[in-house]
Amino acid sequence: MTYRFRPYIFLTAAVIFAADRLSKYLAAANLDPGESVRVISGIFHITLVLNNGAAFGIFKSGAGFFIVFSIAAIALMMFFIMRSHTMDVITATAFAFILGGASGNLVDRLKFGYVIDFLDFRVWPVFNIADSAITIGVILLALAMFLKRP
Repeated sequence: MTYRFRPYIFLTAAVIFAADRLSKYLAAANLDPGESVRVISGIFHITLVLNNGAAFGIFKSGAGFFIVFSIAAIALMMFFIMRSHTMDVITATAFAFILGGASGNLVDRLKFGYVIDFLDFRVWPVFNIADSAITIGVILLALAMFLKRP
């Protein structure tokens, strides 16, 4: 299946980026670092964490690397999106999610030197909407590649 995908990718990425930026702003404006608000006791809290590592708090000392890696990943995706004339909907969705999420976290790294995380499910490191979007995008990209295998 082919799909005229560019407007879809950029609109979806923009919505993810905006949701990520707004949610991070609200978390940072209303909580102090380390402060936690119980939403569902023992299951879900809003906890403000200033993360200088990668998604889900891993690789804590690589802020400069993650800036360079994010810029390179965004540039590579933009190159691929602009060069492709058709793309299946799963791949387009994957690129949209990764592009929106990577852009949201990149803005944090450039502006603050860390990423604002706040979604705390207590059984997983604290994360944000951008981390979720990147993870979903990578899963979708793997699925698209698997489905295209001969």
